[in-house]
Amino acid sequence: MSDPGSEPGGSIRRVEVIAPNFKRRLSGVTSTIIQLVPEQARSLGIRALGPGLPAHLPKLSWLALPGLWQKPNGRPFRIWHARRNVEMLPGILLRDVLRMPLRLVFTSASQRRHTAYTRWLIARMDAVIATSSRTSAYLGVPSKVVTHGIDQTRFRPAESRETARAALGLEPSLRTLGCFGRVRRQKGTDLFVEAMIGLLPHHPGWQAIVAGRATAEHHGFEAELRQRVEAAGLTSRILFVGEHRDIERWYQALDLFVAPQRWEGFGLTPLEAMSTGVPVVAADVGVFSDVVTPETGTIFPPGDLPALIAACERWMADDTAREAAVGAALAKARAEFPLSREAEAINAVYERLWREGR
Repeated sequence: MSDPGSEPGGSIRRVEVIAPNFKRRLSGVTSTIIQLVPEQARSLGIRALGPGLPAHLPKLSWLALPGLWQKPNGRPFRIWHARRNVEMLPGILLRDVLRMPLRLVFTSASQRRHTAYTRWLIARMDAVIATSSRTSAYLGVPSKVVTHGIDQTRFRPAESRETARAALGLEPSLRTLGCFGRVRRQKGTDLFVEAMIGLLPHHPGWQAIVAGRATAEHHGFEAELRQRVEAAGLTSRILFVGEHRDIERWYQALDLFVAPQRWEGFGLTPLEAMSTGVPVVAADVGVFSDVVTPETGTIFPPGDLPALIAACERWMADDTAREAAVGAALAKARAEFPLSREAEAINAVYERLWREGR
């Protein structure tokens, strides 16, 4: 899709919604934008704005920003849909200081009490979306609950897990557990590593992968985990594979996914795993207990290493139950997590604002 900021003839008027993404680092928020914007673009003029976004995404040029003083075609104003503080504040400045015809929408996934500054920002939004009922309870303002969906054309089962593993340079004959996300204590990466150090010596047919990036302040944390793996003699079976934007290929290599977070706002990874037909062991944080059922995996208390080990071992030891969970996870994901449902619900929030604006 072409960039309205680079076209002549005032094509900025075709842009009805802007989805800013002002953090270059890959995160759950960025992943949400990458998945949602193309789906929303099927029915409205939406563009992402910011650095580090993939080339295929419909984007707005920074040079097009002065055009925001113009109203979009057929709309009383344009929507600025923020998902972080760093995106709410510019929207307020554009609307209230520069007087651009904008209305501001904020999506919150956080399940904790907000700072006074964040509450100040949220209070100035024209509409607020919460990704779960738990999240809504922390907002202090009226909100619409819209749970996340998954792009199921991207996250889908592999025809062969062995082939998927071989394509990634993994040992194809070994069943595989995975833990994906930023490498840090909050994400429970250390719990996963400790669980694997305890389990893999007793399960020689399995290997484990940690996919994700450690930012500068967490390099020491990752280095310590690698040292533990080396000391256990498991460097060939507990692999740190780094950050990948084609993460769907890594899900396709898995037999079991582990989400060991100590805290999480929403958490997309179990949904992505289930959409790929992978059973999930997850901590009881975010929306995980709403997503993972006894038929599709196991929920364990956050931070409880023995419970995590027991849950993983149960699925590792029972091939029949695990394969049944594959079908159950995929069926639940297809029924409850389609990306189109999320896009339609968000677009309905926009439409309500436009109706009220007229």
